Amino acid sequence: MIRPLAAALCAASLLCTLPAAAAATPAAAERSVASLRFIGEQRIPLKQDFKGTSIGGLSGVDYDAASGNWLMASDDRSAINPARFYTARLDYDGSAFRSVHITAVDSFKQADGSNYPGVKEFDARKSGDVPDIESLRVDPLDGSIWYSSEGDRKRGFDPFVRHARRDGSYLGEARLPEMFRTSKEPKGPRDNLVFEGLSFAPDGQSLWVSIEGPLYQDGPVPTPAAGGVSRITRLDRDGRMLAQYAYDMDAIPAAPGPGRNADNGISEILALDQHRLLVLERSAVQDTAGAYKSYIRLYQMDTAGASDVRGLAALAGASYRPAAKRLVLDLNTLGIPLDNFEAMSFGPKLPNGHDSLLIVSDDNFDKTQSTLLLLFEVLPVIP
Repeated sequence: MIRPLAAALCAASLLCTLPAAAAATPAAAERSVASLRFIGEQRIPLKQDFKGTSIGGLSGVDYDAASGNWLMASDDRSAINPARFYTARLDYDGSAFRSVHITAVDSFKQADGSNYPGVKEFDARKSGDVPDIESLRVDPLDGSIWYSSEGDRKRGFDPFVRHARRDGSYLGEARLPEMFRTSKEPKGPRDNLVFEGLSFAPDGQSLWVSIEGPLYQDGPVPTPAAGGVSRITRLDRDGRMLAQYAYDMDAIPAAPGPGRNADNGISEILALDQHRLLVLERSAVQDTAGAYKSYIRLYQMDTAGASDVRGLAALAGASYRPAAKRLVLDLNTLGIPLDNFEAMSFGPKLPNGHDSLLIVSDDNFDKTQSTLLLLFEVLPVIP
């Protein structure tokens, strides 16, 4: 019998206690996605104040069917306000996306109950972890929260996946594979290219994590001439690897201006069933004048028939079969402004019974960017 990860971690470390008994949330049904229909968008103003915090950097979102609330994680590294997540209510149907109302804010807590420090505080005290929180999910079995951080290679912080109560207080941490630990050598995860994606399988018994770009030993990052390979990993609720698959990322869709930057990587994932996931690829290309253009593509990944690569120390030069991918939507064809989209979640059913899908951008607290919330109707595969 599979034990909840929180219980296993608490029993092993004695560092946490389980939350008070909560009504079990029914597991989500498996889904299919043929295509998407755009319904509408909403925007949150730059650094909008809510209870003394600045809203922005939204890099994770999930819908809690039990309460009808949405949770949105900020990737503020405790620089503006302590690492936190917001609760929101969204008003929409199949014809219009009418409003977003932020209703609460909570801070993520460390194991000792304190807020996460910022970089300046850590550098002064050399204690705690500086988080870079990139994804958040509501546990479909008990309504608690799981969240991921990319870590900080320069300061030696490992990326992590942690478990929290609904108020953000610490419950436990997944014991992740050694390949994801930071190193002073050119191996393991690259800085700022680690756990961008997190998703529960529909039955809640396993958890998928994705890294934004290749591990050092898996080959180079994408360029305009060639793509790269990422690992997408399935963990059980005890934190053990069940499987791992190679996912081929696109080449960067356009060339940057001379001396300018460009990138492409996986910014979020969303499980559909036991072997298929939605994968959001997000690219930013800087032009000659220094302005960025975003290229956003949503794919369906299928692991059926793919090689399990968890036993491969390096993918570069290895023989394996990557997961299949199918383009669901090129968001650049919508003819609307795009930005740094990093968060994605299914929402409540629309009046016609179809799923809704929300995709949210991270504005990096930058006046040249926007917090956009795009709403879609999911058109299912017709048998």
